[in-house]
Amino acid sequence: RSSDLAKPENIDLAVQCMNELITNALHHVPDVLTYLSRLKNQSVFNFCAIPQVMAIATLAACYNNHQVFRGVVKIRKGQAVTLMMDATNIQAVKAIMYQYVEEIYQKVPTTDPSSSKTRQIIISIRTLSLPSGALVSRSHLSPIYLSCAMLLAALSWQYLSKVSQASDDLLQATEN
Repeated sequence: RSSDLAKPENIDLAVQCMNELITNALHHVPDVLTYLSRLKNQSVFNFCAIPQVMAIATLAACYNNHQVFRGVVKIRKGQAVTLMMDATNIQAVKAIMYQYVEEIYQKVPTTDPSSSKTRQIIISIRTLSLPSGALVSRSHLSPIYLSCAMLLAALSWQYLSKVSQASDDLLQATEN
């Protein structure tokens, strides 16, 4: 019964079951990449691509992770923002997919019953993700990050100026 997987003594079987489910989900990635590559409207592309990169990141976070059965496993907010900002074209999406399937590949246990199927689909996704053999760089700083950093610096400077002025005023008041 599926409810037996929730029992602590069955954690290894539960993780194996989850790994197989994730492997099955990975079989859809080639179709996802084909579909996204055919979209021409930027807003439609973004609408479709963002959930897909969030999904692959979540699958990577969950794969072979016992914590899934003990609590909540999520991708970080900063990671989600980066994915949303970066998933703006097919090459970037392919690079993101490549990154996360590599993360899954590194976690595939040899003892897992679905390990050979998982490795096989990951090899297939790698081939689709890197047709030119070169990984697209995702290390640039987005303009929104720079804007946020500038805003934070300005607010910090203003705050420190006010605190400094208030301490000077207090010091003068105590001297008089």
